[in-house]
Amino acid sequence: MLDWLKAKFRSGILVEKRAAGSGFTAEIIAARESYISGRRGVGELTATVQGCISLWEGALALADVSGTRLLDKRSLALLARSVALRGDAVFKITEGGLIPCSDWDLRTRNGKPVAYRVSISEAGGGTSETLLAGEVLHLRIGSDPAAPWLGSSPLRRASLTASMLQAVETALAEVYENAPLGSQIVPYPENPDTDMTALGRSFRGQRGRVLLRESVNVAAAGGPAPSVDWRPSSVSPDIEKAMSPQTLDAARDAICGVFGVLPALFDKAAQGPLVREAQRHLAQWTLQPIGELLAEEASEKLGTPIKIDVLRPTQAFDAGGVARAFSTLIEGMAKAKEAGLDEAVVAAAFKRLDWTE
Repeated sequence: MLDWLKAKFRSGILVEKRAAGSGFTAEIIAARESYISGRRGVGELTATVQGCISLWEGALALADVSGTRLLDKRSLALLARSVALRGDAVFKITEGGLIPCSDWDLRTRNGKPVAYRVSISEAGGGTSETLLAGEVLHLRIGSDPAAPWLGSSPLRRASLTASMLQAVETALAEVYENAPLGSQIVPYPENPDTDMTALGRSFRGQRGRVLLRESVNVAAAGGPAPSVDWRPSSVSPDIEKAMSPQTLDAARDAICGVFGVLPALFDKAAQGPLVREAQRHLAQWTLQPIGELLAEEASEKLGTPIKIDVLRPTQAFDAGGVARAFSTLIEGMAKAKEAGLDEAVVAAAFKRLDWTE
């Protein structure tokens, strides 16, 4: 307490330091937020989410980059996974390449970041650095107007669907773990020495076995029990009435839609045209816009025009349609030449079709 007073009277300005980033205070706040908002982020562990993230990672790793050598394939793959899971990707810009940052804290002015405090992971422990905004490549998607300097992952924007997917998968896992699947109960003649309570408890986890229970029919005059009573009964749970498979499929389809992947791509009956259409949809409406955001950010920070093309390397176009269109264009240009049309007239016709070149 006295040191605090001495420092204040000596300098007149007291600089108070607090933990941030990956410190203890941030962990407590994150734990409290998780407790209030409930389970979230568990959908990242499902195969559906990992499959969609792998598509993002592979497509951006294949992207053509012109204007810089810093955006190499490894950096693009790391960037794709970070953006898909966190909604943000922060890289430190160096002459040797981009260095991924595992955690960061930032300061803004007029809603734009001006300084970063980043944490860089190392094999023997992480390091922390303070950098200006021009020294950091920061890509973010799904930003909110209330916090445009932060991004949001697709799972966070669809947390209800991800939680439902995880809840259904957990419930099904518990059923397959504890339910007596494939077990049967066979009637057993009356036996007063049988402990029916212990026998009932032993049914749990008994899979593929024949279980015995006491007969419900009383034998008359010491004769055998009727044969109708000896029919076995299955104790496998009927999960179809709970519509668990339908709920699981709906949650998976919704997760795929959030990541920009057509759900039919993972259908076992998907054919070639459908797969190609799913590739075009993912590349054109999800990954190419992300590439444009990255190119704009990199052009501003690196000081040189940068272009990123995801469509050509992923072959996200209809090859047959392109061939037919090319044949039609050649035929149309030949007819225009025979008709004696000027090149300017042909170019004006192409411009009417929204073709600038």
